[in-house]
Amino acid sequence: MPEGDTIRQAARRLHDALAGKALTRSDLRVPRYATADLTGRTVLDVTARGKHLLTRVEGGLTLHSHLGMDGAWKIYANGRRWTGGPAHQIRAILGVHDRTAVGYRLPVLELLRTADEQQAVGHLGPDLLGPDWDAERALANLAGAPDRPLGEALLDQRNLAGIGNVYKSELCFLLGVTPWLPVGALPADRAAKLPVLAKKLLEANRDRPVRNTTGRRGPDLFVYGRTPRPCLRCGTRIRVADQGDGSRERPTYWCPSCQTGPAPTPGSPPADRFRSRTP
Repeated sequence: MPEGDTIRQAARRLHDALAGKALTRSDLRVPRYATADLTGRTVLDVTARGKHLLTRVEGGLTLHSHLGMDGAWKIYANGRRWTGGPAHQIRAILGVHDRTAVGYRLPVLELLRTADEQQAVGHLGPDLLGPDWDAERALANLAGAPDRPLGEALLDQRNLAGIGNVYKSELCFLLGVTPWLPVGALPADRAAKLPVLAKKLLEANRDRPVRNTTGRRGPDLFVYGRTPRPCLRCGTRIRVADQGDGSRERPTYWCPSCQTGPAPTPGSPPADRFRSRTP
């Protein structure tokens, strides 16, 4: 699942393959840019901003892409078979003399002036892996909606950029609170740890092929994707439930013993679906 660390890796691979080279092929397969042609322009750099990718090319243009849940940029040596999916899923092709980058299933693809990049990423909060990282600002953004569940607030890229569903679940476990705990109910000492811990997790995984939050050789994750296996700390079965506003619910994992705060109760009617333990 693409999150800040994997997007950073994707940006590095694209940059290494394309930067400093003139495009020999350009094919943007979205109606709005079907006639756009970047052939002949040199790729200047590829930069990650939160979960967004910015491919800057000569002439003051930027190709902005977002991977969403299952998008991907694949890089192939010329002459190699493309294996990222069927042809109808291809949204972009950028080729240079020795490599071709192919964008599959990209939910966002737009060509804009480099000077206007803020229109695409200006809404983002501080980037956990970027030069603009500001822990105090991130905490202030989160605190701006004290009644909002912590898990939802962490996924809101306007608060801080780079956390996805995996890190949301893992971070809440490491803080010892459920993702349904209101931000304002997070104890002050744990709130102070939150931005430091979040940055530590992403930085530790920015170069790893397999994401690891446990510090062990295995299992790699404490709670995400581990239901109904036992918690690595207490042995209680890990649980999973959807979290979101109804339009974008995400599977959320937690340990009902190690994490305090409200959480869905299995089998309860919607009006009475949460139970709570004091943080």
